[in-house]
Amino acid sequence: MLKDQDLFEYLSARTWKMTEDWYDSLDKNKAGVYGTNDPDKVTLLKEQNHEFHIRFCAMFQQGERDFMSDFQDWIETIAKDEAHLDTPIVEVIGEFFRTQQQYLEEIGAYALAHKEEISHETLMDWTTAVVQTISKVIVEFTDKNSKAAEKRMNSQQQMIVEMSAPVILLAKKTGMLPLIGEITPHRSEIMFEKALAQSSKHNLEKLFIDLSGVPLIDTMVAQQVFQLIKGLEIIGVQVALSGISPVIAQTAVQLGIKFIDIEVYNTLAQALKQNRVHLV
Repeated sequence: MLKDQDLFEYLSARTWKMTEDWYDSLDKNKAGVYGTNDPDKVTLLKEQNHEFHIRFCAMFQQGERDFMSDFQDWIETIAKDEAHLDTPIVEVIGEFFRTQQQYLEEIGAYALAHKEEISHETLMDWTTAVVQTISKVIVEFTDKNSKAAEKRMNSQQQMIVEMSAPVILLAKKTGMLPLIGEITPHRSEIMFEKALAQSSKHNLEKLFIDLSGVPLIDTMVAQQVFQLIKGLEIIGVQVALSGISPVIAQTAVQLGIKFIDIEVYNTLAQALKQNRVHLV
């Protein structure tokens, strides 16, 4: 009976052929990384696939624990790869199963060529090992890929939040903070921090906070805005509110929200005119 080492050497010698066969049979109309026509990206995709084969073949040479340990960094690299993150996960898993089929066919051909030396039990052991190992790789990849996707989404949302609270310099020592969309607790925290920092940076004396892009106002939104106003006043910045639409005004009255000791204007244009602000 041939040892697993012989199968390892047989498969190792065919890793590049397996990669080329896999790519040639790949559906190039798939979304994401598998449909790319960029030569550099295609080269990288093949290198990633070949590295998979190099590591996967090692299962017939190493113990299972050592094998999976050595496989972890490949799984993590692919799971965090931007091109794979932009690819539907069902497509990636589909390619894992296609690769599994490749190994089953390769092992079947190898066993047929050595049928006098390889028992049915050994062939079944090899087949079971391939299926179980691919399943473990898929589980590990799915877990790491979902975490990487969530981390990327959170980073993008953080960037959007930070970009959604810019202080725009209108004139010397005068700025505007346009608020757009829903003001969540997390966003208000970022908004508070950015507005204070940018107002201080520009040495502002007056800041117009425009609410025309805020769809509604409730007690929480009002509280967050008031906290921002108080924080700005502490560093010497006078605040004026603009963009108080009839809907927001009506809602504020119904909620008992009072804009006491705060300059309030219907539109930003009105606020600028009343304050005689000449744009830079």
